[in-house]
Amino acid sequence: MAQLNETLTSVTERIRERSRKTRDAYMHQMRAAATEGPHRSSVSCGNLAHAAAACNTADKKALAKGGGPNIGIVTSYNDMLSAHQPLGAYPDIIKRVLSEIGSTAQIAGGVPAMCDGVTQGQPGMDLSLFSRDVIAMATAVSLSHNVFDGALMLGVCDKIVPGLFIGAARFGHLPILFLPAGPMTSGITNDEKARVRQQYAKGEISRDELLAAESASYHSPGTCTFYGTANSNQMMMEVMGLHLPGSAFVNAGTKLREAIVEQTALRAATTTALGAEFIPFYEVIDERSIVNAIIGLHATGGSTNHLIHLVAMARAAGIIINWDDFSELSSVVPLLAKVYPNGAADVNQFHEAGGLSYVIGELIDAGLLHGDVMTVMGAGLTPYTKIPELVGETISWRGAATETGNSEILRPVKDPFSATGGLQVLDGNIGRAVIKVSAVKPAHRMIEAPAIVFSSQQDVIDRFKAGKLNRDFVAVVPFQGPKANGMPELHKLTPPLGVLQDKGFKVALVTDGRMSGASGKVPAAIHVMPEALNNGVIGKIADGDIIRLDAEQGILEIVGSDDFESRQSITHDLRGDRNGSGRELFSGFRSLVGGAEEGAMAFGLGDEDDN
Repeated sequence: MAQLNETLTSVTERIRERSRKTRDAYMHQMRAAATEGPHRSSVSCGNLAHAAAACNTADKKALAKGGGPNIGIVTSYNDMLSAHQPLGAYPDIIKRVLSEIGSTAQIAGGVPAMCDGVTQGQPGMDLSLFSRDVIAMATAVSLSHNVFDGALMLGVCDKIVPGLFIGAARFGHLPILFLPAGPMTSGITNDEKARVRQQYAKGEISRDELLAAESASYHSPGTCTFYGTANSNQMMMEVMGLHLPGSAFVNAGTKLREAIVEQTALRAATTTALGAEFIPFYEVIDERSIVNAIIGLHATGGSTNHLIHLVAMARAAGIIINWDDFSELSSVVPLLAKVYPNGAADVNQFHEAGGLSYVIGELIDAGLLHGDVMTVMGAGLTPYTKIPELVGETISWRGAATETGNSEILRPVKDPFSATGGLQVLDGNIGRAVIKVSAVKPAHRMIEAPAIVFSSQQDVIDRFKAGKLNRDFVAVVPFQGPKANGMPELHKLTPPLGVLQDKGFKVALVTDGRMSGASGKVPAAIHVMPEALNNGVIGKIADGDIIRLDAEQGILEIVGSDDFESRQSITHDLRGDRNGSGRELFSGFRSLVGGAEEGAMAFGLGDEDDN
């Protein structure tokens, strides 16, 4: 293992110092909970009888005796969403393999799992970000019965895994493993899908033709195959050591995937306080593992959503990170993967080329990962450089390839796609923002053009269809932040802006909202802070203001203007963004939510008094 990179070491130490009070408070709470022993032994007979009433006779006896571990399952199963449908079969598999070793498992609770792919451009998208905090609270409720010795988190997609993580962190005295469903097999290519979307945006094909292409892409159970937030989640769980090694991108519905489910359940039981190898969540997640997750995002060109989610996840474990940490690490972490939207390949092709085991091995060898962290497999990340396979009916791990299987998809540290990471922080008189620079071609990474201010995503689309946007401009879409309307993703802007860019116009997007984890192609400064509703400058930009967005230099500014601080914010009617589709129920979230760089959380994790 190479000596750790100096920047990696200094950023980790800075995070450790910044987090000392909150982390110490968190660790004190978790250690106190762990020393109390199995909670099932301390509940009353009435409590225990209620907890076991629905179990079969054998499980009732095992729960009453208390000798074997009882594993709580928190699941995001539903059969509407492809990524979560396979999870329906998991509890029976888990219960079966655990019963064979004298252990038990119970579904502790379910959490909602909405899909941004379904709600893009719809009113429900305004609930998307806040669903993460609902999931976190639902996870806490699920585990609050104090009859579990460990837990399994069954989830995959955008807000689900971060929410499960935040809730799990508050029960960090337990061993907790994460268990995904795996991706669906490949459909039409991502380039073809993007081409058809742009054709539809230009009015060249019918809605039926668009639907046929989309259905050929999203076609079966399993996670969508582009490298958006869902698959970035799985990368992070792997690099943080919360998965069984190699779990992330094994296809749904395969024998190997079923074997991973079985072995994950057995590992959860093995690592409880009732066994010889106790590995609680709070020992797996520390400052080093959070830094590893940031590095993984940079090295693979991961989702911009994690400049919000990972901040919130870290705070749930008492660790305070900010965008400066992301930015500094980006300067030393090379981009090793080209997966859509910053390449043509999908995650199945990435996995075949060597996948995460290759990436993790390369980063460890280059001193760009903390390889000495604790994981659910024990000390060190070395097991995560191996690949799972079935030998007969038994799962085993073999060493990863030492060479990339496809240099157009995956490269070594010595020959990366880019010397710096896939995510960039922007600063300037407009505020702070982030951009997924790996998905933008170098020729489009700097733009200086007049602003056109839009009232909404639909306003952009309507003016595009009316032929009013054939010019160089920066689309400014304010009042899309968490306080305003829940910070929806503005994914539907990519096709029309992409069409204009292809015509030769210089275009970019500036917004205090989010883009999809699959965003790319057009330079987009997103998550702008302060948001417009917090008197942010983005809410004071006027048509014709010259905006400079420079992703290479990290600049976002109004050029030649020094009066923006004294300007009045433009008027914006939010009533239409706060009613219907259940949005009324989230008014409390909107009033309490923090800024994007603080994780856009609606509760106060990270304050030492709250730990």
